[in-house]
Amino acid sequence: MVKKKNCTVIIQARYASKRFEGKVLKKIKNLTILEIIINRLKKSKKIDKIVVACSTNSKDKQIINICNRNRISYFAGSENNVLERFFKTAKKYKIKHIVRITSDCPFIDPKLVDKIVKVYEDNDYDYVSNVINPTYPDGLDTEIFSFDVLKDRYKKVRTSKEKEHVTYGILNSKQYKKNNIENKKDYSKLRLTLDTHKDFEIIKKVFKKFNYDFFINFKKIINLYEKNNKFFSNNPFYERNSGMNLSTGQKFWIRAQNIIPGGTMLFSKNPDLQLPTRWPAYFSKTKGCKVWDLDGNKFNDLFLMGIGTNSLGYSHPEIDKRVKKVVDTGNMSSLNSVDEILLAEKLIELNPWAGNVRFTRSGGEANAVAIRIARAYSGKDNIAICGYHGWHDWYLSANLKKKSNLNDHLIKDLNISGVPKKLANTAYPFEYNNFEQLKKIVLKNKIGVIKMEVERDQKPKNGFLKKVRNLATKNKIVLIFDECTSGFRETYGGLHLKYKITPDICIFGKALGNGYGINAIVGKQEIMEALKSTFISSTFWTERIGSVAALQTLKEMKKINSWERITKIGIKIKKNWADIANLNSLKIDILGIDALPKFLFKSDNHLAYKTYLSQEMLKQNILASNVIYASIAHENKILEKYFDNLNKIFKKITQCEKGSENIFNLLETKVSLSGIRSKKLIK
Repeated sequence: MVKKKNCTVIIQARYASKRFEGKVLKKIKNLTILEIIINRLKKSKKIDKIVVACSTNSKDKQIINICNRNRISYFAGSENNVLERFFKTAKKYKIKHIVRITSDCPFIDPKLVDKIVKVYEDNDYDYVSNVINPTYPDGLDTEIFSFDVLKDRYKKVRTSKEKEHVTYGILNSKQYKKNNIENKKDYSKLRLTLDTHKDFEIIKKVFKKFNYDFFINFKKIINLYEKNNKFFSNNPFYERNSGMNLSTGQKFWIRAQNIIPGGTMLFSKNPDLQLPTRWPAYFSKTKGCKVWDLDGNKFNDLFLMGIGTNSLGYSHPEIDKRVKKVVDTGNMSSLNSVDEILLAEKLIELNPWAGNVRFTRSGGEANAVAIRIARAYSGKDNIAICGYHGWHDWYLSANLKKKSNLNDHLIKDLNISGVPKKLANTAYPFEYNNFEQLKKIVLKNKIGVIKMEVERDQKPKNGFLKKVRNLATKNKIVLIFDECTSGFRETYGGLHLKYKITPDICIFGKALGNGYGINAIVGKQEIMEALKSTFISSTFWTERIGSVAALQTLKEMKKINSWERITKIGIKIKKNWADIANLNSLKIDILGIDALPKFLFKSDNHLAYKTYLSQEMLKQNILASNVIYASIAHENKILEKYFDNLNKIFKKITQCEKGSENIFNLLETKVSLSGIRSKKLIK
């Protein structure tokens, strides 16, 4: 049965690629990627016509210009509903048999295209390709199917995935007769496609190797690969044809890593720390403890809640209302905002030991300001530190002497490249509850500042905090409590109020603005006035939104005693963790202040178990790991669903511990990256 003729290539092309924007317009020598593909396809003997299916996005006018310049037909349709765009393209040009080629295949091989078309022509198949069981290099993908099949899929489309990926419905349906063309040798691991900047560099390198022969046969590339596979490097973030399985957020994550060092501004938001290739990565909106990703999927956040910023829940109506008023009336001016005075007075009211306040917009800034003030007052440079205090040189300098010095202070293996070596021996870490260690550091090193978290994983023992306070007073050392994390969680103010220990300076952040940027350095007047002898100033510390948000946040907290509520929620979480672990005979450690609980698997496979937990919870539309920042938005109904799923997950992990299951067989992705300290994980 011969189906020829009217066999047309539709090249799927748009500027707005989620992974690599504008990739079709990238040039090698004087030709764009799209032109290279067009010229190679013109060599096909079984193709009657080439049509480009672009979008109505204004940036796609550049694609249309290329088509006009090369006398290629085109159709501009929906940017995101690619199936619809494809269908309307085929309908407009009355195409009976469609060869689908994507615009990320600059090495598409016309002879291979002809081979696949011939198999389709000579047989009674609805669909023929080399992608069902790939053996050809990635970037040579070719599919052919009839207009009738395309029309059928267009009528039956239900999901966003089917709209985004034209042949997804065909590949996942049993109603069509399909055939796969395979190469004699499997080269599916060889990546010749264009999805990332890294891919583009490899493609340029290959063409340069062959003196910019834009018609180079892929077999010659194979020969190069056989002789020197190091010439090529596979994209570490991408599996073959993973575009069908990757969420929009994951596609943007890959794109981010090409242009943003580290991919994100905040270490804790790296999706590879939770669930590589699966974590949603980016959000579109929030409400309560609900988060919507870029694909419109809704999740309950039983995880970081904005990295601890939203103890009152996301998008709090009263706080947002107050902020919107500022947006309407003006956030910045040549003049100062009176709101910062009102907020300073409120914080002094909550901390009557204090007399002065300064504001920043981030915790790292607040820590740096506090250290500068304390050094200026004490006249001594050296600092004793306990806990996590950010990214600044003064903190990371502790790792100059020994790279693991800060490993027991939340994040392990912190890199110190760029930190001046002359800062070595200015920051001395000490262990929480180890007073004798701190005492030795103070006596030997002319310490001017002790900076510490009041509490994180452990509670103070044997009067530890009081001893630290007395030691600081006796040796004229400025005592700083970093309460960016602990503030306003168990008390209306700092956690130090619970233990009745007064610092010289206290730093507040995170929960203070319920998602808006505001941090406060609160201190004794005589110490804070040392600021007058140094220079500390910043433009955006004077904007209004942070101060106004904080004032309203404090008001809303007081209305409902939020610190008591989230503490009760945290206690409930801890109890259920312990009960579910005991029920499944699973060994875990439970740590953290009550409003910020955390558990650790006591196993060599702790990272794999944590990854599995995130994987399975995500299937239930829950963002989860082994830590929860408690929020008043964590209602009982939401918590109960979480506990039910946790029981199932713990049961599986127990089976893994006993050897009846293999955790690595249960994982659908790579094990998450390690970043948080793990010293106590394994016993």
